[in-house]
Amino acid sequence: MELAIVKSTFKYLSQIILLSCASFAVLANVNLVKDSGFVRAMPPSVPSTAAYFTLANTSDELYLSKVSTPVAKEVQLHTLVEENNIIKMRQLQQIKVPQNGVLRLHQGGDHLMLIGLIKPLDLNQKVPFTLTFSNGQQLDIILPVQKAKASNQHHHHH
Repeated sequence: MELAIVKSTFKYLSQIILLSCASFAVLANVNLVKDSGFVRAMPPSVPSTAAYFTLANTSDELYLSKVSTPVAKEVQLHTLVEENNIIKMRQLQQIKVPQNGVLRLHQGGDHLMLIGLIKPLDLNQKVPFTLTFSNGQQLDIILPVQKAKASNQHHHHH
């Protein structure tokens, strides 16, 4: 009998917690969640680097239009395109975040370029970013500095 009461109580408490979290998310207009990501570790002599992350969007389509960080003079949105069998970087004005979808900034595709690093980044350092979207919403995220993943290292910036 006691087990049934404990299970019932736990069930109701779980529902209350879930409803509370959903209510806070609505009140805070939270519709974007960072899943994973990293800033590419580079030798100290290199004045720029790239950052990658995955962002889940639980609302309408919007666009990532601006990114800032205190560790670099400028952050640009970039993509890689192939022209005459050569991979080249191109700056973008914005990157689409699909409605109820996922934005993947990754090696070999869309990514952030941190240009004019204020000082060299240390391995495992936590780098803060402020993402600004087309609807005016901002999201603060933190990405660790890590070595590039070996499986994607065949993509080079030219």
